[in-house]
Amino acid sequence: MSVPYETTAYEPHRSPESPEEQLARLLGRALNSFELPDETIRALDCALAYDGSLHSAHHSAGLHRETYRHTWLLADGSALTLWELVHNTAPGGEPQHEVYLDEEELGTATGRLPLPPDSPRFEQPVLVQLSALPEARHAYAPGDAADHARRLLRRAENADRPGEETAALLETACGHRITQAFGRPCRAGRTGLGYSLYEHAFLLRDGVEVSLWEVEHTATPDGRHMCEVYTTQKAARDAMERRAAQVS
Repeated sequence: MSVPYETTAYEPHRSPESPEEQLARLLGRALNSFELPDETIRALDCALAYDGSLHSAHHSAGLHRETYRHTWLLADGSALTLWELVHNTAPGGEPQHEVYLDEEELGTATGRLPLPPDSPRFEQPVLVQLSALPEARHAYAPGDAADHARRLLRRAENADRPGEETAALLETACGHRITQAFGRPCRAGRTGLGYSLYEHAFLLRDGVEVSLWEVEHTATPDGRHMCEVYTTQKAARDAMERRAAQVS
């Protein structure tokens, strides 16, 4: 007699592993991981968060079959899901792992698995309460965001620039985006004063967003280009006003 795997509430597995480590473990145990498209692997290399859950299961006469849903939050705010099939081909046999890009491929693979002749061919779905993945306010560019943060803070010349605590926080940045909020790009030596304000938005691995505000200007005694960085837009705009007052 077929006995479906009975559970009505399954909490997604919480692990201290990073999204990259979760991906590496999945690909390492899946027999067909080489079939995944290269562009999928490249996208997952920049994943910011991970959530996994049991999707469905069937146990019968020594045979078992489970499907798992693995979802990653990507740097651009979208989500990518891979489907894992775990099964044995003989009663008591070792479990085998396969991974698929969509549910159609998963269904085809599931249909090839043996079931006892007298067992009903059905899956009992598992009711899953997925944790909400953080929604990003920006679309973030791939690349070394932590290095971008280090270079931004290094070129800041203001005495009240963000300190070591902010620098340490941004070491965990996984994505970044630059948006101009005011002015035009200013160049040293050009006629007249130049002021520009930029928001440097960073996405951390835990989904938290942090912004730094960069003021670029030529309001210096010799007209040279100067960079200042602040933790809030108000502080940055106040600095622009002070600089303008000093040279007026």
